[in-house]
Amino acid sequence: MFDNLHKKALFLRSQIGDSIYLWLNNILIRDMYLTTEKKQEFFKTFGTSEIDTGTAEGQIALFSYRINHLTEHLKKNKKDFSTQQALIKLVGKRRRLLDYLKIKDIERYREIIKALKLRK
Repeated sequence: MFDNLHKKALFLRSQIGDSIYLWLNNILIRDMYLTTEKKQEFFKTFGTSEIDTGTAEGQIALFSYRINHLTEHLKKNKKDFSTQQALIKLVGKRRRLLDYLKIKDIERYREIIKALKLRK
């Protein structure tokens, strides 16, 4: 899959020129709200390490960030129903993870609720 994307990028670059391609690429990268560095920061802050992406705390922090972003998007675009559905699913995933953490370790649950300032 990467080779196909790479070929498309090279083709696009040859058609429109280097300067326009780099300008478009910068716009696309700047508009990405969740970069790899941002994810690593969440997992480093809330998880055990930046490469351990499976901890419940890291996942909850990541979901909370995405929920906040989608909420802001929906404030501007009230009729975006696909985003609304994605937001509802994401809130459910976060709720299930919080319920799991509450059953497994109540202290970790309380810490993540306090750190992310979630209502409880």
